[in-house]
Amino acid sequence: MVQRFIELGEGYSDIYELIEIGKTNKHRINALIELHTTKGEKKVTSVAIALHPTAVGEFLPIYICKEGIPLSSEKTSGRLALFHNLSEELEKPISRFEVKNSNAFADDALYYQYLTGILRLYHVIPHI
Repeated sequence: MVQRFIELGEGYSDIYELIEIGKTNKHRINALIELHTTKGEKKVTSVAIALHPTAVGEFLPIYICKEGIPLSSEKTSGRLALFHNLSEELEKPISRFEVKNSNAFADDALYYQYLTGILRLYHVIPHI
């Protein structure tokens, strides 16, 4: 089985695409994921959707909008609210984790290996 992160952007249009992926693949959703981190002095969140593997090829995609949602104690981000609405609509809980930020790694491949390890450890995605 191949498990791979597919990175979308950080803006509203990218969140809309992630939400649409979730709605059109609701029968395949394995997990909704929030990854909280601190980047510089700012608290930010990544949101992701992990699907069940494909029947042919056993490809398990994890679509992610990486570190683009600012966290504020005063108000909830509109992008995060969209993700929470998806969770309610699909009646799927969100798995939340506090993780290192991507700048702590030499490249994105190492960062995604780190995230894959966390998601496997907590049984969010299957071990291969």
